[in-house]
Amino acid sequence: MRLVAGTSLIIDGVKTLLDGPRIHPMAVLATGGGVLLLTGLWTPISGTLVAALALWNSFSHLGNPWSCIFLATIGAALALVGPGRWSADAWLFGWKRMSSPDRMG
Repeated sequence: MRLVAGTSLIIDGVKTLLDGPRIHPMAVLATGGGVLLLTGLWTPISGTLVAALALWNSFSHLGNPWSCIFLATIGAALALVGPGRWSADAWLFGWKRMSSPDRMG
């Protein structure tokens, strides 16, 4: 999920930055969020950023909003799930495994 969302944001952000004569702050945020997601750094923060940017794009642009809604869903899921085993967060802070206690009958 991180690979798809991060790559999509990086490509879209760089394309927007190269097309226009001035720098768009939303494109810079999208590219930065994509890089953070792709590397797995600050996953809950970058996932929330991705979800917010995608929802903003779905309401602010004309046309089909479903790709933005899909990207917002992936960003929210990544923010809730957290970093995976192969991420910079897991390397820096350790990968934590949560388990529920056994229910005694």
